[in-house]
Amino acid sequence: MPEPDLADTDRDLRRELHRHPEPAWCEFYTTARLIDELEQRAIDELHYGAEIHGDARRNVPDDATLTEWRERAREAGTPDAVLDHIGEGYTGAVAIVDRGDGPTVALRVDIDALPITEAESDDHHPAAAGFRSTNEGYMHACGHDAHATIGLGVLDRVLDSDFAGAFKLIFQPAEETIAGGQSIAESGVLDDVDSFLALHIGLDHPSGEVVAGIDEFLAVRQFEATFEGDSAHAGARPEDGDNAVQAMAAAVQNLYGIPRNSAGGTRVNAGRVGGGTASNIVPEEAFIDGEVRGETTALMEYMWDRAENVFSGAATMHNCAVDIERLGDAPSAHSDAALVDVVDRVARRTAGVDHVVDHDSLGGSEDATYLMQRVQQQGGLAAYVGVGTDHPGGHHTPTFDVDERDIAVGIDLLAGVVVDLAADETE
Repeated sequence: MPEPDLADTDRDLRRELHRHPEPAWCEFYTTARLIDELEQRAIDELHYGAEIHGDARRNVPDDATLTEWRERAREAGTPDAVLDHIGEGYTGAVAIVDRGDGPTVALRVDIDALPITEAESDDHHPAAAGFRSTNEGYMHACGHDAHATIGLGVLDRVLDSDFAGAFKLIFQPAEETIAGGQSIAESGVLDDVDSFLALHIGLDHPSGEVVAGIDEFLAVRQFEATFEGDSAHAGARPEDGDNAVQAMAAAVQNLYGIPRNSAGGTRVNAGRVGGGTASNIVPEEAFIDGEVRGETTALMEYMWDRAENVFSGAATMHNCAVDIERLGDAPSAHSDAALVDVVDRVARRTAGVDHVVDHDSLGGSEDATYLMQRVQQQGGLAAYVGVGTDHPGGHHTPTFDVDERDIAVGIDLLAGVVVDLAADETE
């Protein structure tokens, strides 16, 4: 089969998105740029702003952060009318094509970036080719710029095909903070979906390889625990203070001491900790930003229940108070075999694919699981698809990049699956 070739317009869009990375709930420019693309296409419905979100938005940045990124988008040319409709970080968009009788198929792609400073070296292709991040300290280090491009490419193919039914393209914000999936799911946009697809590029699979169905998502809950005590002079009157850092340190130690569970694997991590103001002051405040995970949602909840006990016990031990905030979470999920079979079938005839893996374990977490479960609870099918790429740096690193030819593979593959699902329904 011939090698896949990415259209210049798709390549240009991917590079433009790569130059303008934005963190979770701050994807103002990205959302507006995608809306501009969607408005140039013969879609039947376009939704964005608060209407595509339920009441479950988590871990939304403070007003100052939202304002900063909104102004960045405005300075980059985003129309005021679009920014006003997006409002206080109601980012993302949903496009719908309605072709009458047939199945309703949805594709979800994520759009947010990470707080990582992108590499500047000549051997880093985005830097050498002139599309390195212009938002210093942030970059598309996980391929979401490629995902958004694949989504639009699939939409174009569906519009140019004899697809019968409804196609929903969902641009989801805030995946990196596992905070946007539940919000989209609870909006109701998926409640009539028969088949749901999500994708990820890379995942340590090489170019030419496709994973038809990814399973074994770790359920996850991220948190911030803030300990509050009383300050005092650390030399003259230390007994007058209640040391919040001691409470925090005790909690960190005991988090890692939570017993394992015979039902499956569990994880815990105190990823960021801090507190205090000076070496001669008994610290009155300290914090832990961390997460718990489990092979199943029940195992994650097991870890969370014990983590809450650890926080309260550490606070009591050191006469402090603790406030626990859930920042983002996602359940576990599975890919349905019937839909995986369709992906497998299409992958084997897709140019640029030379190896198909039926199933693989994600080894991490993803809030597409909220959307997958929502569709499955309504009687539909869901699958999470992996499109391999030879990325020079690992995910979430300053040197991450994708082979742009694999964006073309992703477009061909997912468009083929969408069209086949409609054809299968009418046979």
